[in-house]
Amino acid sequence: MNYRFPVRVYWEDTDAGGIVFYANYLKFFERARTEWLRAAGVQQHELRESTGLMFVVAATSLRYVAPARLDDLLTITVEPEPAGRASLVVRQRALRGDTLLAEGEIRIGCVRASDLKPQRLPDSVVAAITA
Repeated sequence: MNYRFPVRVYWEDTDAGGIVFYANYLKFFERARTEWLRAAGVQQHELRESTGLMFVVAATSLRYVAPARLDDLLTITVEPEPAGRASLVVRQRALRGDTLLAEGEIRIGCVRASDLKPQRLPDSVVAAITA
């Protein structure tokens, strides 16, 4: 399931030059992924409570193309791709209108919360995010 999430740029998101601080794109991407999961019916807190499983970011790769600035309205996209049995890859982009600002690939792992050992993604999660 592909997803789009709007994000407004606030003062707290910018550096002294009024440009979005590079690390904040990771925050924007995280918010969008969380809302994407929620829209797919996957509540992360409930997943942990009912199965003892949780998601962790295993790797990130980002490319910055153009700056976002104070008050810009961005669209953050989420495009999941099949990966392994215990992980998934999510391609994400930050757009201002049709202008690409940043793009990245985030590998998300599924682990047991008690010891952080990799675990197979639950079938219910796979079904929800591939619907």
